[in-house]
Amino acid sequence: MGRLEGKVAIVTGASRGLGRIFCLKLAEEGAKIVAATQKNIAGLEETVKEIEAMGGTAIALQVDVTQEEDTLRMARETVEKFGRIDILVNNAAFYYGISRKPFYEIDPAEWDRVMEVNVKGPWLCTRAVFPYMKEQGQGSVINLSSEVFFTGSRNFVHYVASKGGVIGLTRSLAIELGPHGIRINAVAPGFTDTEASRLLVPDMEKKYDTSSTPLKRLEKPEDLAGAVAFLASDDSAFITGQTILVDGGRAMH
Repeated sequence: MGRLEGKVAIVTGASRGLGRIFCLKLAEEGAKIVAATQKNIAGLEETVKEIEAMGGTAIALQVDVTQEEDTLRMARETVEKFGRIDILVNNAAFYYGISRKPFYEIDPAEWDRVMEVNVKGPWLCTRAVFPYMKEQGQGSVINLSSEVFFTGSRNFVHYVASKGGVIGLTRSLAIELGPHGIRINAVAPGFTDTEASRLLVPDMEKKYDTSSTPLKRLEKPEDLAGAVAFLASDDSAFITGQTILVDGGRAMH
């Protein structure tokens, strides 16, 4: 029996990459999955098919995490379908297709979009599931930050700032959610081999420098799944407000 048997998990940004891997891992641990995304519905349906093929249970929801009414509907439909919400993984982010450029060349509209998806999105989603988790007296929220908050990254200031915002959100919400038995933590991956990363660094096996990574290899999406499952489970029952770096040791704190 998996660690999450009988639990219900919502994963945003679930149509590919990290989101799909998180869905599969949580399903493997026994959770019923609500896979959500805004645009790539075909990819989302593929995520659900993969979960069902392994004997799991999942539904797909089209959700824009920046819209309050969408996040409220997501929470409501999850409870209508499965009766509860135990886990929320705030994975949706504006990263795919983002371009690197000096801070003074970033379009203010792009800055606003990064902040809207990467910071406002997790806030709205957490706000939407809160009443249900509060009623249950328990829940676990997992936010996706990034190693770049700890190390900085040239020509990427809007993304770096947004991921710092996620850590601030995590710490502040831990104080407010804790009295209700709800935990909230963040996972901070390093540069990971996903479709979005390959747009930033084509031919990354040859071009990405792993010399400053103690484990001496490129991070894969699967490397993050264990940390997310741990934070979702009762194995981390007394951990909240924390950020776990999963980056092969590039940044240490």
